[in-house]
Amino acid sequence: MRVLVVEDEPKLADAIAEWLRGESHAVDVVHDGAAAVERIGVNDYDVVVLDRDLPGVHGDDVCRHVGECGADARVLMLTAAAEVADRVDGLGLGADDYLTKPFAFAELAARVQALGRRARPAAPPVLRRAGITLDPARREVFRDGRYVPLSRKEFAVLTELLRADGAAVSAEQLLEKAWDEHADPFTGAVRLAVLKLRRKLGGPPVVETVTGAGYRIA
Repeated sequence: MRVLVVEDEPKLADAIAEWLRGESHAVDVVHDGAAAVERIGVNDYDVVVLDRDLPGVHGDDVCRHVGECGADARVLMLTAAAEVADRVDGLGLGADDYLTKPFAFAELAARVQALGRRARPAAPPVLRRAGITLDPARREVFRDGRYVPLSRKEFAVLTELLRADGAAVSAEQLLEKAWDEHADPFTGAVRLAVLKLRRKLGGPPVVETVTGAGYRIA
């Protein structure tokens, strides 16, 4: 998934981003509300992890903006305030979930994963097609019963291809979901990841190139 982390404490923001990247998500990071509003207007995020107490443009205003601009992103709001009234206020602003600081990174990652499933059409907990079984929760992939070890990017690319259920997924769509904003669209990163994925999945080939459209799993 594509995730935006909005947190004014750089060390915490980087720690959250690193943990989520370890879960094969593409993560962008900003440290203030104005930058968050700008990124949300440019990129298609599945989840926004949003600190409520931001400098400048407050987290509440960012949350309102997500709803008003028609973005499909789900919002996980973070705050040091533990009072029930504060949580109710945050949810009332349009946040989809609420997590009080301090928190366990594993719980944050699980909440992000759950929100991501709600941001797009629901997918089964385990994806299956053409003899491939992918379990997002366990981060395991099998081909005809054989375990297939994948890198984070390969896992993310395969997830998007399986979610498409046989439809073609363009290189631009894969780049949007599996890489962060620093990815150079002209590096051939998607083509290389697909090439490695094909090799690891083995024969007979199941990842097809659809001329002018992208890639699909037959």
